[in-house]
Amino acid sequence: MDQKPLNNVLAAAAALARGDLVGLPTETVYGLGADATNAEAVAKIFAAKGRPHFNPLISHVVSLEAAEALGQFSPLARKLAEAFWPGPLSLVVPRQPGCAVCDLACAGLDTIALRVPSHPLMQQVLRAFDKPIAAPSANVSGRPSPTTAAHVLEEFGDRIALVLDGGPSAIGLESAVVAVTGDQATLLRLGGLSREALEAVAGPLLTPDASAKAAPASPGMVLRHYAPRAPVRLDGSTADAGEVMIGFGPGFDGADFNLSSSSDLVEAAANLFAMLRAADALNPCAIVIAPIPQTGLGEAIADRLARAAEP
Repeated sequence: MDQKPLNNVLAAAAALARGDLVGLPTETVYGLGADATNAEAVAKIFAAKGRPHFNPLISHVVSLEAAEALGQFSPLARKLAEAFWPGPLSLVVPRQPGCAVCDLACAGLDTIALRVPSHPLMQQVLRAFDKPIAAPSANVSGRPSPTTAAHVLEEFGDRIALVLDGGPSAIGLESAVVAVTGDQATLLRLGGLSREALEAVAGPLLTPDASAKAAPASPGMVLRHYAPRAPVRLDGSTADAGEVMIGFGPGFDGADFNLSSSSDLVEAAANLFAMLRAADALNPCAIVIAPIPQTGLGEAIADRLARAAEP
């Protein structure tokens, strides 16, 4: 492939129609896109990412109307969609009879994960392609998610047809994932929307049974995930010899990296994966992460970091 990221929407749509993989920008992180109706194309995603086949993919669509052609939306699901779409929320709902998205993208479940992204370039691709696009984060499974087109090229190079360059991801965390069945909503994955924002619309959210042995119903639920190659040490205040320090707040001005010197959790979320990658590229014996307050987006950041630190 041309190793330079592109902005050719029609080329991306044509590549998707051929069954190829395409790197796509969204407001959350960059996605590895394929035709969600084409099982062979979706299989290429799993192969490229080394992703467990039991982990379902999110299908991206242009609008709520397009989503309702694929999934069954209860009044509560529709209320959440109308509040947060386009945006960083994925909804898991029952599949419609005859749903066009292939079984592989849904991991054989009778539910489907759907999102309407807000990134203007992704919206253009969805309109040009006129089909749902399966697009998990464009990284090898378990690695930090990509927030720039260059990150996608680092991960996949000529294994994908092209990458559309939509600039750095504005949010930098994957979408929040909420499963809705009737009038019950369950928070499956923290992400680019805080629990507080979601509950302001949906009311109290249920949480999955941590002891359940069922296959994951959402992306990002595998325990060790988002991990760099170097070990990660959480809640550190200083780095030892050979370690790299990622700070948070004004007390870490001397750190190798600082997620936000002003303690801004939105800025920290946007910087998280890029700084994990940059720290890992220094080949440290460990990456030390400063404490992150678990309020608002900090809860999602802490979730990602806990998974990255899992042995």
